[in-house]
Amino acid sequence: METIRLGPNGPSIAPLGFGTWSWGDTLFWAYGKDFGPEEVEGAFHASLEAGVTLIDTAEIYGFGESERLIGRFCQETDQTVQIATKYFPLPWRWQRSDVTKALTASLERLLTDSITLYQIHWPLEFWLKTADFMAVLAAEVKKGRIQAVGVSNYSAQQMTIAHECLAAQGIPLASNQVPYSLLNREIESNGISTQARQLNVTILAYSPLAQGLLTGKYRPENSPTLQGARRLNPRFSTKGLQKLAPLLNLLDTLADKHNKIPAQIALNWLIAQGNIIPIPGAKNASQAQQNAGALGWQLSPEEIEQLRTVAQGV
Repeated sequence: METIRLGPNGPSIAPLGFGTWSWGDTLFWAYGKDFGPEEVEGAFHASLEAGVTLIDTAEIYGFGESERLIGRFCQETDQTVQIATKYFPLPWRWQRSDVTKALTASLERLLTDSITLYQIHWPLEFWLKTADFMAVLAAEVKKGRIQAVGVSNYSAQQMTIAHECLAAQGIPLASNQVPYSLLNREIESNGISTQARQLNVTILAYSPLAQGLLTGKYRPENSPTLQGARRLNPRFSTKGLQKLAPLLNLLDTLADKHNKIPAQIALNWLIAQGNIIPIPGAKNASQAQQNAGALGWQLSPEEIEQLRTVAQGV
């Protein structure tokens, strides 16, 4: 399987991970209603079996429940699992010691002494600056509790500052986790993508299927009942879905051509951009297997450009 390196000297992994925002989250994702522990455990094992080993979580996902579930599942497998989690500065945790305590709590929930990647969830710098964050995380790399340092939702300038702070201590910035999909390509125009390539920082693309819009599940004529965060997104309205019809139709056409499904086309398009690891969510084994179907093949250059052109018009 093709691999991609996480940062300049991090581990080589499949160019696809999986995100776990929905795991344990009852507020936005109806955890405990439409799906629960048994379903997400199936997603976990199906991903590993398909060679997708990078799992992204955060202390705030399900208020720690996502991490607890992952920790439990990891005890049940001998396969390699590369865990990435995040520190969220609120509420009022602005001391360097707060970052250390948060990492300790995450490791305890994850039932491990060390994780692959630790990220600052948002660049909230009211009291603690990027230099402070990076100093703490550099120390944790040297202690061995984290293997690599990442950021999330950082602008090109903020990412550069984080990179410089770490470089001064001989440690690279491994990643920047930002939204990126056929329907959200802001990183191509706001400098993040270009700067990430120059700094050798890997992009972790969250919401790579635009909360399901690129899966083909949501159509103007048969849109399922919306739950959670999707109810707040106007693109899921009938009018919004009608505007997306040209792109959805092209995804259908390419899916038929390659014997794939629309979600796999959309994820493969992202992988084809290079230096990108999409991290789609998966609530059950079927979704995890479908996501993994984006690996092991490639869209043609002409198809990649065609998708880019049509997506610009919607």
